[in-house]
Amino acid sequence: MDAQSSGRHDLVGGPFAVIESDPGVFTTLIRKLGVRGLEVTELYSVEPFATDHLNPYGLIFCYLCEDGIGAQNDSGSSDDLEDPDARTIWFANQLSDDACSSQAILNVLFNCKGVDIGVELREFAADTEKMSPVMRGLAISNSSHIREAQNSLARPADVRGAYHTLAATSLDAAKAIAKAASSPPTKKRKTSSSTTTRAKRKAASTEKLDAYHFIGYVPAHGRVWELDGLRAAGPLDVGEVQSEFWGDLDSRAGWMDVVRPALQRRMQSVLEGGSGEGHIQYNLLAIVDDPYLGASDDLELLKRERAALERRLGECFPAGWEDKVDPALLAAATEAFATTLRPSAREPGRAFAADFGARKMSKEVAILDMAQRNLVPAWESCVRAALSAKVAVEDEIAKSQSAQADNVKRTFDYEPFIREFVTSLQNEGLLEEALKGPPVQWVVETGEAASPKKSRTRKK
Repeated sequence: MDAQSSGRHDLVGGPFAVIESDPGVFTTLIRKLGVRGLEVTELYSVEPFATDHLNPYGLIFCYLCEDGIGAQNDSGSSDDLEDPDARTIWFANQLSDDACSSQAILNVLFNCKGVDIGVELREFAADTEKMSPVMRGLAISNSSHIREAQNSLARPADVRGAYHTLAATSLDAAKAIAKAASSPPTKKRKTSSSTTTRAKRKAASTEKLDAYHFIGYVPAHGRVWELDGLRAAGPLDVGEVQSEFWGDLDSRAGWMDVVRPALQRRMQSVLEGGSGEGHIQYNLLAIVDDPYLGASDDLELLKRERAALERRLGECFPAGWEDKVDPALLAAATEAFATTLRPSAREPGRAFAADFGARKMSKEVAILDMAQRNLVPAWESCVRAALSAKVAVEDEIAKSQSAQADNVKRTFDYEPFIREFVTSLQNEGLLEEALKGPPVQWVVETGEAASPKKSRTRKK
């Protein structure tokens, strides 16, 4: 095969664009991939008070590393040996730099038990089950479903930048092949070491960008695993979960106690090796159950409890029972069981939990056996609980709406409007006058500290 024909490659799809390491972005990403019932939230501490109530399925650690250093330090040395126990873990090596966020998410999700990852991801996991980690990484890079889900959450400028980088790389490769083909085969052009060194320094100075790398942590088969896509030796065994927690292999109890020391060491090493610029150099994301589903089920269960109680009250007080309850609670009951997504306070809504029917039946049986004197206090307690449950549901709805608004703002392409606006100023003869005005001082109106999730940098 000649050099010209060997340089021709068919591009499968396109490049991956950079996305922010933000919990709202990652939650939208897993939902676009087809995952249901899960949410990504940010952890500000790894202590038990901050993690135990969440009971996470897995963690994703994002940290700042110098470009090129992460691959050398994290991929493992020649002393790393493949762990036979790791063969049961789904793990893919990272082959595309900007696909690292999706890579880390999939490495964790495919090792979680009892979660709904959707039809397409289930088929993907089944198709790649017998593949090597390198081939799995190649499958991720060539998956249009994964690529489109990630790129749909990137800024338009980042998507264009990804295509520009791809085009520049392809052009440089084509020029190198053409140059090699035009040179006589018997004469080898030698480049001086000083020229090579200057070229490398120039490339390093122009390409020096902050790079963020993602590492996953997940409990599986009684052990906790560190899933670093740059580690050639595969998953790293962090430690064994205490046996009393693993009577059920799907249990996640106790695994945070195992991973906590490893995370603390990792955070400390990142801080010690940081550039000292004063910005946050890592963040920690946790994959947890979607809190909206639990809050919604709680309110729906109270709605059904209220209906059962009112049936009993109607049977016990045929002349009317409304005058026997607290008037304030009676007035509040009209709105206590209604939400933004389900405005009907009487009509039952969708339930999500698998054991919802069993809990509903248990409540109704208890109400049937309840003494008449306890019906009014039980109804009042039900309404009070519904007021609190409604607040929890509305908080989750507001959080989702805010995340969606941020995604729309992030992914909207403002460039056509700006181009048309400047063109209109020029056509009206106002552009020169505008340019002669006082300089515009841009003011940042946010008090948020710089962090990986707000960085417009390339991720590893």
